[in-house]
Amino acid sequence: MNKPKKIIFFVSEDWYFCSHRIELAKAAIKLGYKVSLITRINKHREIIEAVGINIIPINIDRSKLNIFNDLKLIFKLIEIYRRCKPDIIHHVAVKPVLYGSVDGLFVFWYYVVNALGGLGFVFSSNNLKAKILRPFIRIAFKFLLGRKCSRLIIQNKDDLQFFSEQFGLEKSNITMIRGAGVDNTLYQVLPEPEGKTVVTLLARMLVDKGVHEFVGAAKICKDKGLEIDFHLVGDPDPLNPASISEDVLNAWNDEGVVSWKGFESDISSVWAKSHISVLPSYREGLPKSLLESAACGRAIVTTDVPGCREAVSNGVNGLLVPAKDVVSLAKAIEKLALNSELRKQMALNGRRLIDEELSAEIVHKQTLNLYKEILK
Repeated sequence: MNKPKKIIFFVSEDWYFCSHRIELAKAAIKLGYKVSLITRINKHREIIEAVGINIIPINIDRSKLNIFNDLKLIFKLIEIYRRCKPDIIHHVAVKPVLYGSVDGLFVFWYYVVNALGGLGFVFSSNNLKAKILRPFIRIAFKFLLGRKCSRLIIQNKDDLQFFSEQFGLEKSNITMIRGAGVDNTLYQVLPEPEGKTVVTLLARMLVDKGVHEFVGAAKICKDKGLEIDFHLVGDPDPLNPASISEDVLNAWNDEGVVSWKGFESDISSVWAKSHISVLPSYREGLPKSLLESAACGRAIVTTDVPGCREAVSNGVNGLLVPAKDVVSLAKAIEKLALNSELRKQMALNGRRLIDEELSAEIVHKQTLNLYKEILK
């Protein structure tokens, strides 16, 4: 009898694994894979272990680089990989991809799947720290991602071109799988709520999610006397350099420009109370919050940047505006707020996109087929 194949996921945070990868892991377990997870444990151990995943806890700091701590983590990972002898390591996001790929230089028997969503703070920010780190990350990617036994998963056409041109990666080593997928049985098309139009940005409260632009658009709309409520749903992420502080969020809330609702685990309830989904990000992989809102039948306003334009066809299931353009963002929000029929048509188109191309079933099948292919 053949032993079950082993997969180890390496994800920085347990909450991110639960929101973006746990359903994929469950699908792998159903096919007979033995699944483990390397992650920093916060609040989600019971949820993860309940589905049959073995947890290997580590400490990883996403907020800064520390040579001593980073080397210590790399050696810890080498020890884990040698002890567990997985068939596939699935790294998710920039730091796990970098650290895990370095380990691959010392441990040779497993296949590597490197999954990059958005390119993160380093590539989306003009912050001095990001500018300093960017060339080093480019060099590391170019050197580490070209291994014959590794495959890179990216989520949109822009990143496919970016990695093949900037890092010289063969397109045969790159697979485009569009996002983490949405459970279209869990998320259903919802009727719009009665009353004043509600516009919602659901995301971590980060600068590069376009939160400042959202607040600026809210001020423009309110100054014009438009009857629109603007909701921010999500918490700050203190380990991310782009995080917006609670003091700033509370100040906006007290000013009455926006209502900051904090974290909400029941995503369907957020869209049940909203008319329009907005995400003015600077760059994404394929934002799950937009896909969930489309699955719930909400028209979208987002930016014409990598990742976001993969989720929205301008004028079909939403409106695209230039990044960091507060005036254009406000105009797009106003257009949808004043036209319920347009919103309804976009809602139907958005749901169709989810069902036909971006459901969890479709995305998981593509990833599991990749596992099968590389293990041949």
